[in-house]
Amino acid sequence: MERWVPESLTNGCWTGRRRGLAVAGAVACLVVVVVVIVLVTSGAPGPEHAPALPAAKEAARSPGTDKAGDRPGGPLVVSVVGKVGAPGLVTLQAGARVADAVRAAGGALPGTDLTGVNLARRLADGEQIVVGGPPAPPAAGPSAGAPGGKVNLNTATAEELDGLSGVGAVTAKRIIDWRTQHGGFTAVEQLREVDGIGETKFSRLRDQVAVS
Repeated sequence: MERWVPESLTNGCWTGRRRGLAVAGAVACLVVVVVVIVLVTSGAPGPEHAPALPAAKEAARSPGTDKAGDRPGGPLVVSVVGKVGAPGLVTLQAGARVADAVRAAGGALPGTDLTGVNLARRLADGEQIVVGGPPAPPAAGPSAGAPGGKVNLNTATAEELDGLSGVGAVTAKRIIDWRTQHGGFTAVEQLREVDGIGETKFSRLRDQVAVS
């Protein structure tokens, strides 16, 4: 404290009492300064926190995607008719084959000729399987009324269409669905309107099919 007080105040008059008063005053000033700092800093705004964001909602499904057979891994509904124990509709898991559908319909009746049924073929939703009927023609063979040994788009079965190069069970079903909705094909070029048939696939099919 003696270093902070002017020399004129300490010459000959700095008594013990005055020194005590000076120390007390300095301490009081220090306390005031600390209190002011605390009051100022305590009023400062606290850190801001980002508001909680709402949970993301699941994307809406497209209309019709919950129908049987439309979603990946969904069930298949097929019709089994002919010489089976319980003809009618059967429901199977995706990836099932014709043999599974025949078994689900009670199995073929004793003595039934299964030569015309491809039991190993994968199923498509909505198709019909005939057990014990006349043998189906070769997959890529001629359909009734088709010139040049080509498959007739207006009379071909799902099995015939499935046997064409570049066509599987799904595309065969789409071709039959388009044929049903539009009353048949009037030109081979209409295959381009079938979902899943682009220019590359059409170029491979146009020489294998005909319209009559």
